[in-house]
Amino acid sequence: MVKFPSEESVHTYMTRSILGRTVMEVLAHGTSREEACQQLKNLPECQTYPYCQEDSSFCWRVHSFGKKIKQEKRVDIIHQFIVNLPLKGPVNLETPDNLFYICEDYGPDPNSAPTVPYYVYVGRKIAEGQRHLAHQYSVKTRHFIGNTSMDAQLSLIMANQGHVKRNMFVFDPFVGTGSLLVAAAHFGAYVAGCDISHNIIHGRGKSSRSTGKSRGQVLYRGNDENIRANMRQYRLQDYYIDVMVSDFALNVWKEKPLFDAIITDPPYGIREKTRKIGTEKELSFLFLFFRLEGHIPSTKSYFLADILKDLLNFSARYLRLNGRLVYWLPVVNDDYSEDNIPRHPCLKLISNSEQRFNKIISRRLITMEKTRSIEDSTVMSEAEIRTDSYEGANAIRKKYFPNNSKTAETLQSELVRKSVDGNR
Repeated sequence: MVKFPSEESVHTYMTRSILGRTVMEVLAHGTSREEACQQLKNLPECQTYPYCQEDSSFCWRVHSFGKKIKQEKRVDIIHQFIVNLPLKGPVNLETPDNLFYICEDYGPDPNSAPTVPYYVYVGRKIAEGQRHLAHQYSVKTRHFIGNTSMDAQLSLIMANQGHVKRNMFVFDPFVGTGSLLVAAAHFGAYVAGCDISHNIIHGRGKSSRSTGKSRGQVLYRGNDENIRANMRQYRLQDYYIDVMVSDFALNVWKEKPLFDAIITDPPYGIREKTRKIGTEKELSFLFLFFRLEGHIPSTKSYFLADILKDLLNFSARYLRLNGRLVYWLPVVNDDYSEDNIPRHPCLKLISNSEQRFNKIISRRLITMEKTRSIEDSTVMSEAEIRTDSYEGANAIRKKYFPNNSKTAETLQSELVRKSVDGNR
Protein backbone atom coordinates (compact mmCIF):
# COMPACT_ATOMS: atom_id res chain seq x y z
CA MET A 1 0.00 0.00 0.00
CA VAL A 2 1.56 3.25 -1.19
CA LYS A 3 0.20 6.78 -0.90
CA PHE A 4 0.50 9.16 -3.86
CA PRO A 5 -0.59 12.80 -3.89
CA SER A 6 -2.36 12.48 -7.25
CA GLU A 7 -2.89 10.27 -10.28
CA GLU A 8 -0.48 12.47 -12.22
CA SER A 9 2.29 11.61 -9.76
CA VAL A 10 1.49 7.91 -10.25
CA HIS A 11 1.93 8.20 -14.02
CA THR A 12 5.17 10.15 -13.55
CA TYR A 13 6.52 7.53 -11.17
CA MET A 14 5.60 4.57 -13.36
CA THR A 15 7.28 6.06 -16.43
CA ARG A 16 10.56 5.22 -14.66
CA SER A 17 9.61 2.11 -12.69
CA ILE A 18 11.46 -0.91 -14.07
CA LEU A 19 10.32 -3.50 -11.51
CA GLY A 20 6.80 -2.23 -10.84
CA ARG A 21 4.04 -3.93 -12.81
CA THR A 22 0.81 -2.06 -12.08
CA VAL A 23 -0.47 0.65 -9.75
CA MET A 24 -4.12 0.37 -8.72
CA GLU A 25 -6.36 2.73 -6.81
CA VAL A 26 -7.66 0.70 -3.85
CA LEU A 27 -11.46 0.88 -3.75
CA ALA A 28 -12.05 -1.78 -1.11
CA HIS A 29 -10.13 -4.35 0.90
CA GLY A 30 -10.68 -6.80 3.72
CA THR A 31 -10.00 -10.22 5.20
CA SER A 32 -12.82 -11.79 3.17
CA ARG A 33 -14.67 -11.28 -0.10
CA GLU A 34 -17.81 -10.36 1.82
CA GLU A 35 -16.04 -7.58 3.69
CA ALA A 36 -14.52 -6.20 0.49
CA CYS A 37 -17.89 -6.38 -1.28
CA GLN A 38 -19.56 -4.43 1.53
CA GLN A 39 -16.90 -1.70 1.34
CA LEU A 40 -17.32 -1.53 -2.43
CA LYS A 41 -21.08 -1.19 -2.04
CA ASN A 42 -20.69 1.64 0.48
CA LEU A 43 -18.41 3.78 -1.70
CA PRO A 44 -19.74 7.36 -2.00
CA GLU A 45 -21.17 8.37 -5.34
CA CYS A 46 -18.66 11.20 -5.72
CA GLN A 47 -15.88 8.57 -5.86
CA THR A 48 -17.57 6.15 -8.28
CA TYR A 49 -19.19 8.77 -10.57
CA PRO A 50 -16.22 9.16 -13.02
CA TYR A 51 -16.27 5.51 -14.12
CA CYS A 52 -19.99 4.75 -13.75
CA GLN A 53 -21.06 6.68 -16.86
CA GLU A 54 -22.90 5.08 -19.76
CA ASP A 55 -20.10 5.90 -22.21
CA SER A 56 -17.33 4.50 -19.95
CA SER A 57 -16.43 0.89 -20.81
CA PHE A 58 -15.04 -1.48 -18.21
CA CYS A 59 -13.51 -4.89 -17.60
CA TRP A 60 -12.91 -7.02 -14.47
CA ARG A 61 -9.97 -9.36 -13.85
CA VAL A 62 -8.94 -11.63 -10.99
CA HIS A 63 -5.36 -12.01 -9.76
CA SER A 64 -4.47 -14.65 -7.19
CA PHE A 65 -1.22 -14.86 -5.23
CA GLY A 66 -0.15 -18.22 -3.84
CA LYS A 67 -2.88 -20.26 -5.51
CA LYS A 68 -4.18 -20.97 -9.01
CA ILE A 69 -7.86 -20.28 -9.61
CA LYS A 70 -9.73 -21.91 -12.48
CA GLN A 71 -11.42 -19.70 -15.03
CA GLU A 72 -14.93 -20.80 -13.97
CA LYS A 73 -14.20 -19.78 -10.40
CA ARG A 74 -12.78 -16.44 -11.56
CA VAL A 75 -16.04 -15.66 -13.34
CA ASP A 76 -18.02 -16.46 -10.16
CA ILE A 77 -15.76 -14.14 -8.12
CA ILE A 78 -16.27 -11.31 -10.64
CA HIS A 79 -20.05 -11.74 -10.49
CA GLN A 80 -19.89 -11.54 -6.70
CA PHE A 81 -18.19 -8.13 -6.86
CA ILE A 82 -19.64 -6.52 -9.98
CA VAL A 83 -23.14 -6.23 -8.50
CA ASN A 84 -21.77 -3.94 -5.78
CA LEU A 85 -20.55 -1.25 -8.19
CA PRO A 86 -23.13 0.62 -10.32
CA LEU A 87 -21.30 0.40 -13.64
CA LYS A 88 -23.49 1.53 -16.57
CA GLY A 89 -21.11 1.41 -19.54
CA PRO A 90 -20.42 -1.46 -21.96
CA VAL A 91 -18.02 -4.33 -21.30
CA ASN A 92 -14.75 -4.15 -23.25
CA LEU A 93 -12.29 -6.99 -22.64
CA GLU A 94 -9.52 -5.62 -24.85
CA THR A 95 -9.23 -1.84 -24.35
CA PRO A 96 -11.57 -0.80 -21.53
CA ASP A 97 -11.72 2.76 -20.23
CA ASN A 98 -11.56 1.35 -16.69
CA LEU A 99 -9.91 -1.91 -15.70
CA PHE A 100 -10.85 -3.30 -12.27
CA TYR A 101 -8.82 -5.91 -10.41
CA ILE A 102 -9.75 -8.34 -7.66
CA CYS A 103 -6.48 -9.40 -5.99
CA GLU A 104 -6.60 -12.32 -3.58
CA ASP A 105 -3.72 -13.32 -1.29
CA TYR A 106 -3.52 -17.02 -0.35
CA GLY A 107 -0.19 -16.85 1.45
CA PRO A 108 3.40 -17.68 0.44
CA ASP A 109 3.07 -21.48 0.19
CA PRO A 110 1.05 -22.73 -2.82
CA ASN A 111 1.25 -26.30 -1.50
CA SER A 112 -0.75 -25.43 1.61
CA ALA A 113 -2.98 -22.65 0.29
CA PRO A 114 -6.33 -22.23 2.12
CA THR A 115 -9.69 -22.60 0.41
CA VAL A 116 -10.48 -18.91 0.97
CA PRO A 117 -8.00 -16.02 0.70
CA TYR A 118 -6.29 -14.41 3.67
CA TYR A 119 -6.91 -10.95 2.23
CA VAL A 120 -8.73 -9.36 -0.70
CA TYR A 121 -8.11 -6.08 -2.53
CA VAL A 122 -10.35 -4.45 -5.11
CA GLY A 123 -8.74 -1.77 -7.23
CA ARG A 124 -8.86 0.25 -10.44
CA LYS A 125 -5.81 0.24 -12.65
CA ILE A 126 -4.09 3.62 -12.95
CA ALA A 127 -0.75 2.96 -14.69
CA GLU A 128 1.69 0.26 -15.73
CA GLY A 129 5.45 0.19 -15.23
CA GLN A 130 8.27 -0.16 -17.74
CA ARG A 131 8.94 -3.89 -17.42
CA HIS A 132 8.68 -4.18 -21.20
CA LEU A 133 12.00 -2.33 -21.53
CA ALA A 134 13.85 -5.39 -20.21
CA HIS A 135 12.60 -7.27 -23.27
CA GLN A 136 13.18 -4.36 -25.65
CA TYR A 137 16.85 -4.08 -24.64
CA SER A 138 17.45 -7.77 -23.94
CA VAL A 139 21.07 -8.87 -24.46
CA LYS A 140 19.71 -11.97 -26.22
CA THR A 141 18.84 -9.84 -29.24
CA ARG A 142 21.62 -7.28 -28.88
CA HIS A 143 24.09 -7.03 -31.73
CA PHE A 144 27.29 -6.80 -29.67
CA ILE A 145 27.67 -8.57 -26.32
CA GLY A 146 30.45 -10.02 -24.17
CA ASN A 147 30.82 -12.58 -21.41
CA THR A 148 29.88 -10.06 -18.74
CA SER A 149 27.33 -7.85 -20.50
CA MET A 150 25.00 -6.44 -17.86
CA ASP A 151 21.41 -7.65 -17.95
CA ALA A 152 19.07 -5.04 -19.47
CA GLN A 153 16.76 -4.86 -16.46
CA LEU A 154 19.64 -4.34 -14.03
CA SER A 155 21.16 -1.71 -16.33
CA LEU A 156 17.93 0.27 -16.34
CA ILE A 157 17.66 -0.02 -12.55
CA MET A 158 21.19 1.34 -12.22
CA ALA A 159 20.27 4.27 -14.46
CA ASN A 160 17.31 4.99 -12.18
CA GLN A 161 19.56 4.80 -9.13
CA GLY A 162 21.80 7.37 -10.78
CA HIS A 163 18.81 9.69 -11.38
CA VAL A 164 19.73 9.72 -15.07
CA LYS A 165 17.65 12.15 -17.11
CA ARG A 166 17.75 14.04 -20.39
CA ASN A 167 20.88 16.05 -21.27
CA MET A 168 22.98 14.62 -18.44
CA PHE A 169 26.53 13.41 -19.11
CA VAL A 170 27.01 9.82 -17.89
CA PHE A 171 30.34 7.99 -17.78
CA ASP A 172 31.27 4.31 -17.35
CA PRO A 173 35.00 3.78 -16.57
CA PHE A 174 34.72 -0.02 -17.03
CA VAL A 175 32.47 0.17 -20.06
CA GLY A 176 32.91 -3.36 -21.49
CA THR A 177 30.27 -3.85 -24.19
CA GLY A 178 28.36 -0.73 -23.15
CA SER A 179 25.19 -2.13 -21.58
CA LEU A 180 25.08 0.68 -19.02
CA LEU A 181 25.54 3.27 -21.75
CA VAL A 182 22.50 1.91 -23.57
CA ALA A 183 20.36 2.21 -20.42
CA ALA A 184 21.52 5.76 -19.68
CA ALA A 185 21.00 6.84 -23.31
CA HIS A 186 17.45 5.45 -23.20
CA PHE A 187 16.64 8.13 -20.62
CA GLY A 188 18.16 10.86 -22.80
CA ALA A 189 21.66 11.16 -21.31
CA TYR A 190 24.82 11.65 -23.34
CA VAL A 191 27.17 8.75 -22.67
CA ALA A 192 30.87 7.93 -22.82
CA GLY A 193 33.19 5.33 -21.35
CA CYS A 194 36.58 3.69 -21.32
CA ASP A 195 38.04 0.23 -20.83
CA ILE A 196 41.52 -1.25 -20.71
CA SER A 197 40.57 -4.03 -23.14
CA HIS A 198 41.64 -3.08 -26.67
CA ASN A 199 39.66 -5.99 -28.16
CA ILE A 200 36.40 -5.06 -26.41
CA ILE A 201 36.54 -1.39 -27.36
CA HIS A 202 37.29 -2.21 -30.99
CA GLY A 203 34.95 -5.22 -31.15
CA ARG A 204 37.66 -7.74 -31.95
CA GLY A 205 38.42 -11.27 -30.80
CA LYS A 206 36.22 -14.28 -30.14
CA SER A 207 32.48 -13.80 -30.12
CA SER A 208 30.54 -14.59 -26.94
CA ARG A 209 28.00 -16.28 -29.18
CA SER A 210 30.45 -18.99 -30.30
CA THR A 211 28.17 -22.00 -30.67
CA GLY A 212 30.46 -24.18 -32.75
CA LYS A 213 33.09 -25.10 -30.18
CA SER A 214 31.81 -28.65 -29.90
CA ARG A 215 32.55 -29.06 -33.61
CA GLY A 216 35.98 -27.50 -33.33
CA GLN A 217 34.83 -24.11 -34.62
CA VAL A 218 35.31 -20.69 -33.02
CA LEU A 219 33.36 -17.64 -34.15
CA TYR A 220 34.99 -14.20 -34.24
CA ARG A 221 33.34 -10.82 -34.00
CA GLY A 222 32.54 -9.05 -37.25
CA ASN A 223 33.71 -5.59 -38.24
CA ASP A 224 30.34 -4.08 -37.24
CA GLU A 225 30.26 -5.56 -33.72
CA ASN A 226 30.95 -2.68 -31.35
CA ILE A 227 29.26 -0.35 -28.88
CA ARG A 228 28.36 2.19 -31.55
CA ALA A 229 26.50 -0.53 -33.46
CA ASN A 230 24.44 -1.29 -30.33
CA MET A 231 23.49 2.37 -30.04
CA ARG A 232 22.43 2.40 -33.68
CA GLN A 233 20.39 -0.76 -33.11
CA TYR A 234 18.28 1.08 -30.53
CA ARG A 235 18.36 4.43 -32.40
CA LEU A 236 20.32 6.02 -29.57
CA GLN A 237 23.39 7.00 -31.61
CA ASP A 238 22.69 10.73 -31.10
CA TYR A 239 23.46 10.30 -27.39
CA TYR A 240 26.69 8.39 -27.93
CA ILE A 241 29.81 10.52 -27.51
CA ASP A 242 32.55 7.85 -27.68
CA VAL A 243 34.56 5.25 -25.81
CA MET A 244 38.31 4.89 -25.58
CA VAL A 245 40.98 2.38 -24.62
CA SER A 246 42.28 3.66 -21.30
CA ASP A 247 43.68 2.31 -18.04
CA PHE A 248 41.48 3.53 -15.20
CA ALA A 249 44.48 3.42 -12.86
CA LEU A 250 46.14 6.16 -14.95
CA ASN A 251 44.33 9.49 -14.90
CA VAL A 252 43.88 11.13 -18.31
CA TRP A 253 41.18 13.66 -17.43
CA LYS A 254 41.36 17.37 -16.80
CA GLU A 255 40.98 18.22 -13.09
CA LYS A 256 37.41 19.55 -13.00
CA PRO A 257 33.90 18.13 -12.48
CA LEU A 258 32.79 16.63 -15.79
CA PHE A 259 30.07 14.06 -15.20
CA ASP A 260 26.51 14.17 -13.87
CA ALA A 261 26.60 10.46 -13.05
CA ILE A 262 29.13 7.63 -13.02
CA ILE A 263 27.50 4.22 -13.47
CA THR A 264 29.70 1.16 -13.72
CA ASP A 265 30.30 -2.51 -12.97
CA PRO A 266 33.96 -2.95 -11.96
CA PRO A 267 35.64 -6.31 -12.64
CA TYR A 268 35.73 -8.64 -9.63
CA GLY A 269 38.41 -11.04 -10.80
CA ILE A 270 36.02 -14.00 -11.12
CA ARG A 271 34.77 -13.94 -14.71
CA GLU A 272 37.03 -11.11 -15.88
CA LYS A 273 40.59 -10.37 -14.75
CA THR A 274 41.41 -7.18 -12.85
CA ARG A 275 44.36 -5.69 -14.74
CA LYS A 276 46.21 -2.40 -15.11
CA ILE A 277 49.13 -1.29 -17.24
CA GLY A 278 52.49 -2.37 -15.86
CA THR A 279 54.80 -5.33 -15.44
CA GLU A 280 56.59 -7.09 -12.65
CA LYS A 281 59.76 -7.16 -14.75
CA GLU A 282 62.35 -4.40 -14.89
CA LEU A 283 62.22 -2.62 -18.25
CA SER A 284 65.25 -1.13 -19.93
CA PHE A 285 65.37 2.58 -20.77
CA LEU A 286 65.50 1.84 -24.49
CA PHE A 287 62.36 -0.29 -24.28
CA LEU A 288 60.49 2.48 -22.52
CA PHE A 289 61.75 5.15 -24.93
CA PHE A 290 61.29 3.42 -28.26
CA ARG A 291 57.64 2.30 -28.25
CA LEU A 292 56.41 0.81 -31.50
CA GLU A 293 53.26 2.28 -33.00
CA GLY A 294 50.31 0.06 -32.17
CA HIS A 295 52.12 -1.50 -29.24
CA ILE A 296 49.78 -2.92 -26.57
CA PRO A 297 51.50 -2.56 -23.19
CA SER A 298 51.85 -5.34 -20.65
CA THR A 299 49.46 -5.52 -17.73
CA LYS A 300 49.68 -6.67 -14.14
CA SER A 301 47.22 -7.38 -11.34
CA TYR A 302 44.97 -4.53 -10.25
CA PHE A 303 43.87 -5.30 -6.70
CA LEU A 304 40.15 -4.95 -6.12
CA ALA A 305 40.80 -2.73 -3.10
CA ASP A 306 42.71 -0.34 -5.33
CA ILE A 307 39.98 -0.42 -7.99
CA LEU A 308 37.33 0.54 -5.45
CA LYS A 309 39.42 3.30 -3.89
CA ASP A 310 40.32 4.68 -7.31
CA LEU A 311 36.65 4.61 -8.31
CA LEU A 312 35.57 6.65 -5.28
CA ASN A 313 38.48 9.07 -5.60
CA PHE A 314 37.71 9.52 -9.30
CA SER A 315 34.03 10.12 -8.55
CA ALA A 316 34.83 12.67 -5.85
CA ARG A 317 36.97 14.62 -8.33
CA TYR A 318 34.96 14.36 -11.53
CA LEU A 319 31.33 14.20 -10.44
CA ARG A 320 29.41 17.43 -10.37
CA LEU A 321 27.92 18.39 -7.02
CA ASN A 322 24.89 16.19 -6.21
CA GLY A 323 25.97 13.80 -8.98
CA ARG A 324 25.66 10.08 -8.26
CA LEU A 325 28.01 7.09 -8.35
CA VAL A 326 26.32 3.71 -8.91
CA TYR A 327 28.35 0.50 -8.93
CA TRP A 328 28.31 -3.19 -7.97
CA LEU A 329 30.33 -4.35 -4.97
CA PRO A 330 31.10 -8.11 -4.68
CA VAL A 331 30.93 -9.57 -1.18
CA VAL A 332 31.56 -12.96 0.40
CA ASN A 333 28.46 -13.53 2.51
CA ASP A 334 30.23 -14.94 5.58
CA ASP A 335 32.66 -11.99 5.68
CA TYR A 336 30.24 -9.19 4.89
CA SER A 337 29.83 -6.19 7.16
CA GLU A 338 29.27 -2.46 6.71
CA ASP A 339 33.06 -2.06 6.69
CA ASN A 340 33.13 -3.69 3.24
CA ILE A 341 31.59 -0.57 1.72
CA PRO A 342 34.27 1.92 0.62
CA ARG A 343 33.93 5.45 2.03
CA HIS A 344 34.88 8.92 0.97
CA PRO A 345 34.25 12.19 2.83
CA CYS A 346 32.78 13.81 -0.27
CA LEU A 347 30.39 10.94 -1.06
CA LYS A 348 27.26 10.05 0.90
CA LEU A 349 25.88 6.50 0.85
CA ILE A 350 22.31 6.60 -0.48
CA SER A 351 21.41 2.93 -0.84
CA ASN A 352 22.87 -0.57 -0.49
CA SER A 353 20.85 -3.37 -2.14
CA GLU A 354 21.82 -7.04 -2.27
CA GLN A 355 21.66 -9.42 -5.23
CA ARG A 356 22.46 -12.90 -3.94
CA PHE A 357 24.13 -15.34 -6.33
CA ASN A 358 24.40 -18.30 -3.97
CA LYS A 359 25.34 -19.16 -0.39
CA ILE A 360 28.95 -18.10 -0.93
CA ILE A 361 28.87 -14.81 -2.79
CA SER A 362 26.59 -11.85 -3.45
CA ARG A 363 26.96 -8.44 -4.97
CA ARG A 364 25.55 -5.18 -3.68
CA LEU A 365 24.30 -2.29 -5.73
CA ILE A 366 25.86 0.76 -4.09
CA THR A 367 24.55 4.26 -4.76
CA MET A 368 26.47 7.29 -3.49
CA GLU A 369 25.93 11.02 -3.96
CA LYS A 370 28.56 13.74 -4.06
CA THR A 371 27.64 16.16 -1.28
CA ARG A 372 30.72 18.41 -1.29
CA SER A 373 33.78 19.12 -3.37
CA ILE A 374 37.25 17.84 -2.54
CA GLU A 375 38.38 21.36 -1.61
CA ASP A 376 35.78 21.37 1.18
CA SER A 377 37.09 18.14 2.74
CA THR A 378 39.17 18.93 5.83
CA VAL A 379 39.53 15.48 7.38
CA MET A 380 40.30 13.00 4.60
CA SER A 381 40.54 13.55 0.87
CA GLU A 382 41.07 9.91 -0.15
CA ALA A 383 38.81 6.87 -0.12
CA GLU A 384 39.22 4.15 2.48
CA ILE A 385 38.01 0.59 3.07
CA ARG A 386 37.86 -0.51 6.70
CA THR A 387 38.43 -4.17 5.95
CA ASP A 388 41.09 -6.25 4.18
CA SER A 389 38.53 -8.32 2.23
CA TYR A 390 39.65 -6.82 -1.07
CA GLU A 391 43.39 -6.73 -0.52
CA GLY A 392 45.75 -8.83 -2.64
CA ALA A 393 45.46 -10.32 -6.09
CA ASN A 394 42.15 -12.08 -6.87
CA ALA A 395 40.87 -11.51 -3.32
CA ILE A 396 37.26 -12.47 -4.10
CA ARG A 397 38.23 -15.28 -6.46
CA LYS A 398 40.38 -17.00 -3.85
CA LYS A 399 37.51 -16.97 -1.37
CA TYR A 400 35.01 -18.13 -3.95
CA PHE A 401 37.26 -20.93 -5.23
CA PRO A 402 38.52 -22.61 -2.02
CA ASN A 403 41.04 -25.41 -2.45
CA ASN A 404 39.08 -27.87 -0.35
CA SER A 405 35.87 -27.75 -2.38
CA LYS A 406 34.92 -28.01 -6.06
CA THR A 407 37.44 -27.22 -8.74
CA ALA A 408 37.71 -23.64 -9.89
CA GLU A 409 36.45 -24.55 -13.34
CA THR A 410 33.30 -26.20 -11.96
CA LEU A 411 32.50 -23.30 -9.63
CA GLN A 412 33.09 -20.72 -12.32
CA SER A 413 30.74 -22.55 -14.70
CA GLU A 414 28.17 -22.68 -11.92
CA LEU A 415 28.45 -18.92 -11.31
CA VAL A 416 28.07 -18.11 -15.01
CA ARG A 417 25.03 -20.40 -15.30
CA LYS A 418 23.30 -18.94 -12.23
CA SER A 419 24.04 -15.39 -13.32
CA VAL A 420 22.53 -16.02 -16.76
CA ASP A 421 19.50 -17.77 -15.24
CA GLY A 422 18.99 -14.83 -12.88
CA ASN A 423 19.12 -12.39 -15.79
CA ARG A 424 16.52 -14.42 -17.68
